Amino acid sequence: MNKKIPSIVTHKWAISRRVALRGIGVSIALPLLDAMAPAFSRAAQAVGPSASDAPPRRLAAFFLPNGMNMENWRPAQSGEQWEVPPTLEPLRPFKDQLTLLQGLALDNARAKGDGPGDHARSCAAFFTGAHPHKTAGHDIRLGISVDQLAAQRIGAETRLPSLELGMDKGGMAGECDSGYSCAYVSNISWRTPTTPIPHEVNPAAVFARLFGSDDEGETADTHARRLHERKSILDFVSDDTRALSRRLGRDDQEKLDEFTSAVREIEQRIERAMARKQINPPADAHRPTGAPDDFAEHMQMLTDMLVLAFRMDLTRISTFMVGADGGDRTYRSLGLSEGHHTLSHHGNNPQKLEGVAKIDLFHAEQLAYFLKKLHETREGDGTLLDNSMVLYGCGIGDGNRHNHDELPILLAGRGGGSISPGRQLRYHRGTPLCNLHLSLLERMGVKTQRFGDSTGPLKNLKV
Repeated sequence: MNKKIPSIVTHKWAISRRVALRGIGVSIALPLLDAMAPAFSRAAQAVGPSASDAPPRRLAAFFLPNGMNMENWRPAQSGEQWEVPPTLEPLRPFKDQLTLLQGLALDNARAKGDGPGDHARSCAAFFTGAHPHKTAGHDIRLGISVDQLAAQRIGAETRLPSLELGMDKGGMAGECDSGYSCAYVSNISWRTPTTPIPHEVNPAAVFARLFGSDDEGETADTHARRLHERKSILDFVSDDTRALSRRLGRDDQEKLDEFTSAVREIEQRIERAMARKQINPPADAHRPTGAPDDFAEHMQMLTDMLVLAFRMDLTRISTFMVGADGGDRTYRSLGLSEGHHTLSHHGNNPQKLEGVAKIDLFHAEQLAYFLKKLHETREGDGTLLDNSMVLYGCGIGDGNRHNHDELPILLAGRGGGSISPGRQLRYHRGTPLCNLHLSLLERMGVKTQRFGDSTGPLKNLKV
């Protein structure tokens, strides 16, 4: 029997922000509904007039490997008159939501006497601001990453303190870059200076994590039963869904219908991807992972689930590793026969630079897909994109030079009104990237004097 839907009832019916649709082994948190507004207002009144009933702020951070074709990244103009550069053309529809940041640097990705290994240091330092201890053994040492500092401070407010996603599984042991451990190359989130957090690449596993109950055994049984009976996860919460819908207003009923349709659409895409991998497998084949072979399809499935996680307030913090720095993925669908890392060492060869530009543009298309989903999701008086901060960039500027200054860094979203986008901002060359991290922490409600090598929060993000 399904559990009774919790509610907060006064003279006017309202529901808690934490209400969920529940079934055996299944729990589906709800998006922000109009019926939740009275609950927000009562909570604000209970703690005083300074409390806000505004939707929560979210932070999503995307790491890209190997640098970029910087000539195609830089606009000619600054301020509000900047023109969208070629690499960011797919993001033109969201120009008024973009803040392009120039002049930022990642000092602790520099060698500092450790010799080669720029790719490992770039990846390791991007979200930590720390210089990795050079080792290929077990004595790895770095620093806590900005996402995990936020998760430690505010993660208890959501079911998942943070969500780590990525496109490729990486190794945790052995040497991957000039004497640096694979742990530095394969991870961008670090819970402690010695504990990296692996990211999840399998959309099916992410789906199960978002929608399973807290009882792991029960969730596994339900998952097996659902696959055997070819049921949707929504079938397990159908009683709760109908009971809730009857008590909602028309606008909220439409929101609930649209939300459950989005859940089912993702579920069907995962099932189709798994089915493709299960067609006549050889006897020695590995167990299907559920991750599509097509890069765009794979990344879009993962970002769709990130949108749902933000929408349901399951988490407010996420990192996404688009690729391991130094990785040589071949983008054959773009007509390229050489790998990304190989092309990034272009030596000013026009053909290789063109190849890097194609990959940069392709990655920007995937970001545009994610931003569009956020923009299309209404929340409160705005959209999910209005209430989010999406960081996108590399720890290397030009892949041929391996420089760690003048980094390609983009920020999307309004951060719940705390950012004034639609501008290109130029900072003094060498300004620490950690100044941006410090600014994002402040906007997430995390008060700290310093992070990494920060010298203070970035100025002018809000006008």
